[in-house]
Amino acid sequence: MLPCLALVASASLWAAPPAIELKDDRGVSVQLAQPPQRIISLLPSLTESICAMGGCARLVGVDRYSTWPVSVQALPHLGGLDDANIEGIVALRPDVVLLAKSARATPRLEQLGLKVVALEPRSYADVQRVLGKIGVVLQVPEAQGAARIWRQIDAEVSAAAQSLPARVRNARVYYEVNRAPYAASESSFIGETLSRLGARNVVPASLGPFPKLNPEYVVRANPDLIMIGDRNFEGLAQRPGWERIRAVREDRVCRFSAAESDVMVRPGPRMGEAARLMARCLQERAP
Repeated sequence: MLPCLALVASASLWAAPPAIELKDDRGVSVQLAQPPQRIISLLPSLTESICAMGGCARLVGVDRYSTWPVSVQALPHLGGLDDANIEGIVALRPDVVLLAKSARATPRLEQLGLKVVALEPRSYADVQRVLGKIGVVLQVPEAQGAARIWRQIDAEVSAAAQSLPARVRNARVYYEVNRAPYAASESSFIGETLSRLGARNVVPASLGPFPKLNPEYVVRANPDLIMIGDRNFEGLAQRPGWERIRAVREDRVCRFSAAESDVMVRPGPRMGEAARLMARCLQERAP
């Protein structure tokens, strides 16, 4: 009996880890035979979240916009949402590819037999959910991964809000994410941070998280303060009618550097830092 028991004990010690199963933001059930050791991330916020959970060493490739932490800059960069380098991805033999739900590469990658997890964080609730799913992929216990990171984000946003004087509250803010213009509405994670800081977003939730606006809409909204990245700032005052906007007229425009803008538009572990940047803007520029 003893030799048999020894064999059973030995087999249990060397048993393969249980399979991982999760449902991604498409509603697709994805199964992984074991915790992935070769991961590709094609969205900067996902890259940052993976690294915040201690998974940076498992990354073998990232999208062209992933720049933080600095270590990922040395990895192969594999394009973006619309032009992912399929051949390059396949050549890296990933166990799983994490990307945005809107990425065009998903069907082709799946046809080639790769495991794909599509995640789309747009609101605070989305960020919490996505952190949880990344934790499942990495097999990091929730208390040490997703829950820990979310508590830190929440505490940092609260601290940023508490640092602001009452005089800046209720400032009417327009946040431009990209030219066209695309804005961050009340329902986006950026809009939710502004709300927690006591600001009022001139773009309502009813338009969706990141709506494309008619420039005249912003003129009519007449915000007290504009937040915009350096990449989109050029020519702002020359847009038709924008000289009438209070924020432009009174020079109440916060112009964020490229590095600061990256922090602010990525729904992940640096959202607390983004809140501090917004709070600084409100402190310095709000009427």
